[in-house]
Amino acid sequence: MVKSKIHPGWIAVAVTFVTLIATAGFRSAPSVLIIPLEDAFGWSRTDISLAIAINVLLFGLVAPFAAALMEKFGIRKVVMSALTTVSIGAFLTIFIQAPWQLIATWGVIVGIGTGSMALVFAATVANRWFVKKRGIVIGLLTAASATGQLIFLPGLSHLAITYGWKSVSIAVASFSLAVVPIIFLFLREKPSDLGLLPYGAPDDWQPPVPSELSAGALAIDTLKQGAKKKDFWYLFGSFFVCGLSTSGLIGTHFIPAAHDHGMPTTLAASLLAMVGVFDVIGTLFSGWLTDRYDPRKLLFFYYGLRGLSLFLLPSILFSSIQASTLVFVIFYGLDWVATVPPTIMLCRSVLGPQRASVVYGWVFAAHQIGGATAAFGAAILRVKLGDYAAAFYISGLMCIITAYFVLQIAKNVPDSEMRK
Repeated sequence: MVKSKIHPGWIAVAVTFVTLIATAGFRSAPSVLIIPLEDAFGWSRTDISLAIAINVLLFGLVAPFAAALMEKFGIRKVVMSALTTVSIGAFLTIFIQAPWQLIATWGVIVGIGTGSMALVFAATVANRWFVKKRGIVIGLLTAASATGQLIFLPGLSHLAITYGWKSVSIAVASFSLAVVPIIFLFLREKPSDLGLLPYGAPDDWQPPVPSELSAGALAIDTLKQGAKKKDFWYLFGSFFVCGLSTSGLIGTHFIPAAHDHGMPTTLAASLLAMVGVFDVIGTLFSGWLTDRYDPRKLLFFYYGLRGLSLFLLPSILFSSIQASTLVFVIFYGLDWVATVPPTIMLCRSVLGPQRASVVYGWVFAAHQIGGATAAFGAAILRVKLGDYAAAFYISGLMCIITAYFVLQIAKNVPDSEMRK
């Protein structure tokens, strides 16, 4: 039998990459809707940000259960169901007339749908299909998820301004359904379905023994077991700060903050899209580094440098693009989700590889709790103080503190064990 030159794992990566790029645009939509919804309904920024915060929170809280469901019922069923849920929630948004309805549709329904995919989808595919090159695969898929959120911003912003905010909801609903057949036709569950081993696996490789627990019980038991270990809480806390300083703060409030300084919304959205472009480079490079170097030290530099850049942000926002603004965009883009590959690798050391995806699901939940905190908290600070400077400074300080604590993770686990 002639072996295929291309391992099917790379096909799984390609399908996952395209899916995450396409669906990540759903997560970017709220940031371009804040100002249009203010203008259309006269709602306060805190009312709108509360719906976004709930969306971000559920996006994370659903993740560990989604990871467990993927282990029990398969990736394809979970992802196709999630895409359908997003489509329904986004379509219902066009009928809203009150803030609570925005919370119910975009906050709850879309939040649950997007949370059932996201980075647990990427982590599960990487863990199932790869032994070698896992870091670079995680980096690639993470880049797809994060970059997709940002590169769609100019287009969604144009839709909102030209055709009204409802056009954004219709676009999201349509694209979500369009991705379902891609998953059904091209994504395979695991290598053993094709009689193959994961990429880079030795001949004597054995898959992790599946848990006999139900999906919900597996998620809860993983939390109980992980909570007994300090490393779990270090990872949980660090990813809380990661979410707070990226999707929650910059992802949600960069456009309104730039608008406060007189920058047009479409221009601010384009700057965030540039962050997405450089995120691809930074995350891929981070995945390559994670395969070769201590992930704790990588996290130390990522959080430390991110914190310093946030301290500078209030002084470099202007009504037009300046050189300092471009430097921030490039630097922040390179660091946007560079934390993900080393964090996923460290999750393997908490309860072993068989629970790695579910452990990461809970750690990712912390990421979104942090994101929800910043999405709502920054809006409150903006209303009370008149600008976002305090939010940027607080987030920067938390990143600096986190840079110290990540060095305490997995001190008794050999580097080679973490990279298995």
